[in-house]
Amino acid sequence: TKSGKKKEKWVRGYRAPRREDDVSENVRKRLAERMLEWEAMDIIPSERVPEETNDDRPIQYGMPLWRDLFSPRQLLGHGTAVEVYRQLLESELRGAANRELTEAAFCYLALSIDKMLNYNSRMSVWMPTREVMANTFNRHDFAFCWSHAEIAPLIVGLGYDWAIEQTAKCIEELVELVRPDAHAGHASPNLGLDFMGFTPPPITLSCKSGDSLDHIADASIDCVVMDPPYYDNVMYAELSDFFYVWLKRTAGYVYPDLFRRQLTDKENEAVANPAKFKGEKGAKALAGRDYQQRMAAIFAEMRRVLKPDGIMTLMFTHKATGAWDALTKGLMEAGFIITASWPINTEAEGSLHIKDKSAANSTIFLVCRPRGVESGDGQQYWEDVEPKVAQAVRERIKTFQEGGIRGVDLYLSCFGPALEAFSRHWPLKRGQPRPEPEARKRRRQTELFEEEWDPYAVTPEDALDAARREVKRWRLEQLTHMKARAELDPLTSWFVLAWDAFAAPAFPYDEALRLARVCGVNLDTEVVGHLAEKKASDLILWDSATRAAKGMLGVPDGRTAMIDAIHHAAHAARSRTLDAARELLQKHRVDTEPAFLSALEAVLEVLPVGKGYAKLDLPDAAQGAGADFDALESLRRLAFAEQVGEPEQLKLWLDESTTTA
Repeated sequence: TKSGKKKEKWVRGYRAPRREDDVSENVRKRLAERMLEWEAMDIIPSERVPEETNDDRPIQYGMPLWRDLFSPRQLLGHGTAVEVYRQLLESELRGAANRELTEAAFCYLALSIDKMLNYNSRMSVWMPTREVMANTFNRHDFAFCWSHAEIAPLIVGLGYDWAIEQTAKCIEELVELVRPDAHAGHASPNLGLDFMGFTPPPITLSCKSGDSLDHIADASIDCVVMDPPYYDNVMYAELSDFFYVWLKRTAGYVYPDLFRRQLTDKENEAVANPAKFKGEKGAKALAGRDYQQRMAAIFAEMRRVLKPDGIMTLMFTHKATGAWDALTKGLMEAGFIITASWPINTEAEGSLHIKDKSAANSTIFLVCRPRGVESGDGQQYWEDVEPKVAQAVRERIKTFQEGGIRGVDLYLSCFGPALEAFSRHWPLKRGQPRPEPEARKRRRQTELFEEEWDPYAVTPEDALDAARREVKRWRLEQLTHMKARAELDPLTSWFVLAWDAFAAPAFPYDEALRLARVCGVNLDTEVVGHLAEKKASDLILWDSATRAAKGMLGVPDGRTAMIDAIHHAAHAARSRTLDAARELLQKHRVDTEPAFLSALEAVLEVLPVGKGYAKLDLPDAAQGAGADFDALESLRRLAFAEQVGEPEQLKLWLDESTTTA
């Protein structure tokens, strides 16, 4: 190591279980002996898992109490840890020379115990690829696992040693942020930082609601940095109960004022939580409105405490534009404008909560400033501002793509510049009325909302639609070299862009609907039942074999959409031979159509590369699409090698595999 110490090398060994390893009966007996005393001393959580929640799987699987989320062996270990913690706390506080420091130390020790809880529950699994334990909330939910793993808590260097070491590491990094002078030796010499005469600034930690910072004076803060809840992404309070019920019995004996509630406060949490409105009509829509109102109140409080020249940096990401609409409305109504935006890759590709999903890897950093005094330019109209929004996206999209941003992240990244331009001209209205949505004509919306329909209203979602149109145009040019060939038909464009954006066969129906609107496609009549199926809140794309099995391949000559001809060819190649696929296209005179060649080129750039070319296993849901890629790429090489070049994504994969080898 840099310090000169010999670096230890760990080698993990494995063996088959033995009969003497099964001590479950002894564990149950020991736990039963301790349980009555622990319950009397309030060592073990007795709280029930709430029934009014978004994820009631613990109850469904026979775990009605929070302590049921642990096996007998795990519960015995955690209960013993809490018991020892309380004994130590009482002993140390009795003769503490510095009570405040002792309380802080025990608070950190409580967090270490909670870290062990996170990695040692019935929902903790073994990750064979990394040979480590995965924590309980790798998926941000209460996903039940049939075969959980357990940590041996008392192994030297592991178990509690590891948990305490990890907590200490976090504390050290936090201290380094606020006391850079104490860690000046760690700073890069290239930064040229001088800590001579550095005076640590005062730091105040508060535990208050973000919409009521009554301890902070008006216009007194230079900068606000906020990472708010991402709409309905994670129900933090619901998940936090897992930790809270144990912290009450450890840190709650140090800071009792912070743990007076039975469980965490879910009612006042700023998330779009339909469980708050269970039993009410339109619970999901009501949850969205609740989120918008709560975030608007928080932003208004940030506006109050910020200096006139202050700045707020806001982190946000969500695939659903409704989430962006709610957040941006709250921002602008509170008196902010967005002056800059930057996409930052914040998700590890191996994260289980995004694995095999059409998930976003990037977080968008929005730079917001208080809006100044109105300039008096008069009413501004969307028809005049929309071209400015589109121009803002055009100026940034190439930069984003060259920076390695792909798929759904490219769309999300372009939301930033679109909202920058939009917020500068807020408030807006339309010069020409927009048509009333079909859903409202059927009176679905009027049952949920009281406000009148305003055909002249403009919302942030209009800016996001404009951004999506620009990304669509840009990506299709990239995928099909459109200037040299025919333009894709609307349905084929939608199919290509769906795979390009989400890189998975399943993605939110609402986002599919917005993409269809941009492409000029009726999702319910042209896509559902023909190219895909709706399942709950998702849309599931079909591969050629699924379409054939359902009798929904369409006509092979591509007169309705070229994706039909593409899928006919793929199915013929998969179920029969490549020659059969070529003959099918020749028979219907599609093989020489520029539109077909453009479609083939684009589809080969977006479908997942199959096992025949990538030598990698795709997720089960994408196997059919991968087989389509293999069939179409083989057909291209046989019949269209001169007209259609090798897919860029395949070139990149082959280059990467060659370099790795």
